Amino acid sequence: MAVWLVRAGSHGEFEQKFIQDERIYVTWEDLDKNIEKLADKESLFSLLDSMHPDSKPKRLHNWVSQIWPFAHEMAIGDLVVVPLKSQSVIYFGEITGPYQFEPEGPNPYYHWRSVKWVGEAIPRSHFGQDLLYTFGAFLTICRVQRNNAEKRIEAMRQNDWKAEKKADVISSSMEPYTNGSSESINLEELARDQIAKIIEAKFKGHSLTRLVEAILKAQGYTTYRSPEGADGGADILAGAGPLGFGEPRLCIEVKSESTPIDRPTVDKLLGAVTKFGANEGLFVSWSGFKSTVPKELAASFFRVRLWSQKDLIEQLLANYDKLDEDLQAELPLKRIWTITLPEDD
Repeated sequence: MAVWLVRAGSHGEFEQKFIQDERIYVTWEDLDKNIEKLADKESLFSLLDSMHPDSKPKRLHNWVSQIWPFAHEMAIGDLVVVPLKSQSVIYFGEITGPYQFEPEGPNPYYHWRSVKWVGEAIPRSHFGQDLLYTFGAFLTICRVQRNNAEKRIEAMRQNDWKAEKKADVISSSMEPYTNGSSESINLEELARDQIAKIIEAKFKGHSLTRLVEAILKAQGYTTYRSPEGADGGADILAGAGPLGFGEPRLCIEVKSESTPIDRPTVDKLLGAVTKFGANEGLFVSWSGFKSTVPKELAASFFRVRLWSQKDLIEQLLANYDKLDEDLQAELPLKRIWTITLPEDD
């Protein structure tokens, strides 16, 4: 069994398509030729060169190394890793069918394989940092092998995708990581993984509510935080202005558990919005939400917002300078600047 990394768009724009269709796709624009019928990689290179005459050979070879395995190397029974951009979670699927070519598209969905999702919305924090290095590669399609990855991922699957034990990570990670030319790493994504681990360590359980409250205060809200225990449907109440009597008035629920939140749980917050006389609700889930929740809540767009781990960290970074000094001391962060390299550099 091989394990393959397949990205659903550089900005996560194809995530819902992948999940709902139970398929993985090659998402190169205008690639409307049957890859399986090409004789060799040189034929694929020539095809891409004719489509993109201004692209450098290095970039074209990079594309060939990703596209070719989709039709010629992936096999039924292999696992695919799909890291999401919309949430800090990872989906795992088992390939259930051969390479398929749809000449009619639509663009860019000409090439696909059927999958069965066997691991949905697994928090990134469940994986060792060495695996996250590979999941953070800039490549759209590649095989995941470094540091005994295939065996470790299969073991996690057998253990219902529970977090890896530290001993397992250490024993499987003796191979030093090197930033080879075939695996450019998304440093921003890795930095956020590290921030997530610190938050998990220092703001466990109900303490995550304290962090959310601090962010809301930095945004200008006056807040009331419920004590730990039964909260009547709201962990935090927040209102605009120095006394909290202004609008909007928010009713906030915060969940720190490791399983994605479903629709009925979010509906309870909508009930609490009415109960507390709030205008809107904010549901913060560290483990994210079931894939159907955002779509199902479209009718409640003007009543509720969803923050996953990704959204929470984005709000933390956006408001970090306004947090009180004690909280900054608990969560010490430093802003840095780095060069953004073009894909083919």
